[in-house]
Amino acid sequence: MTILEDRVPSAIVFDHLAHIPQPDGVNHPLFARVRALLEKGRAWVKLSGAYADTKVGPPTYADSSAVARAYAKAAPERCVWGSDWPHPTEQQKELPDDAVLFDLLADWAPDEKLRHRILVENPAKLYDFGRS
Repeated sequence: MTILEDRVPSAIVFDHLAHIPQPDGVNHPLFARVRALLEKGRAWVKLSGAYADTKVGPPTYADSSAVARAYAKAAPERCVWGSDWPHPTEQQKELPDDAVLFDLLADWAPDEKLRHRILVENPAKLYDFGRS
């Protein structure tokens, strides 16, 4: 474990698929580091911003989608979905289609129970919903 991993609090949340560089994607060393933190329960990842680091682009964002699928498979209990609406980093470009971005979740997490976990159960746990 590195010094960084020793100092990561349990509630760190990586946004936009942790900005894993493309085209390396799941083969990039950063992916392995983030995945290790997820598997140890020391971090969460937002399955969001498929457009942020893609080299492929819409509508499939195939390179970013491979990263998202890998997170959902490796640590489904540590993934949450996010829209990133209104896409503040994209204001000078053509805005991504929110419906396309949401529909990607069915590819990343093809099982309905897994999608429910990512959309409902995991955010409730992460953000402590329903507790007073």
